[in-house]
Amino acid sequence: MTDQIQTPAADRPVALVTGASRGLGAALAYALSHSHHVVAVARTVGALEELDDRIQAAGGSATLAPMDVTKPDAMAQLCRSIYDRWGGIALWAHTAVHTAPLTPASHVDAKDWSKSLETNVTAMGHLVPYVAPLLGRTGTALFFDDPAAPGAKFFASYGATKAAQIAMARSWAAETVRTGPRVQILTPRPMPTAVRARFYPGEDRAALTPCPDEAARLLATVLTPAT
Repeated sequence: MTDQIQTPAADRPVALVTGASRGLGAALAYALSHSHHVVAVARTVGALEELDDRIQAAGGSATLAPMDVTKPDAMAQLCRSIYDRWGGIALWAHTAVHTAPLTPASHVDAKDWSKSLETNVTAMGHLVPYVAPLLGRTGTALFFDDPAAPGAKFFASYGATKAAQIAMARSWAAETVRTGPRVQILTPRPMPTAVRARFYPGEDRAALTPCPDEAARLLATVLTPAT
């Protein structure tokens, strides 16, 4: 973790956002900062610092963790640091994803396929076991589905690995119905992100839902006054 560690107010729970540097992840981190102390995880330091500036300007607080979610040792260190400092978290929003370029299945690049597996699937194998103890029985884990991608033309790498990620989340959700934590899989509306611009060039972006609006809508379905 970086030196930019702040102690949340006594009445503010802690929220962990993995993939917080841009798009929906950044919007969720900013929205959560109004009610939570946010631990923001991403590889891009500059984008995290910009997010932190916006959070502080709005009166919130954040801890920046410029880390790669595919590195088990780094994630273990982060989760241990969270436990030592705060004892746990109230919410985990996982938006980190690798979006490989569109290509026919017969032309999938080996490096893109490997990176998609590493980020979208393999990382789940250590993130869920590491974060689950921090959530305890009462925390909430959020995952974000993209049901249009699996099986769609040219989406082989991203679609297949995103489907696998969500499959693991669904298994965890089924396993914890009675014991907690609460595991929810949400489906965001199309947003004008840089990734979507690559996937759907020429699309009317004015018709898409802004990331901050979508973050607010999604969080309204899961946050309660008790948090």
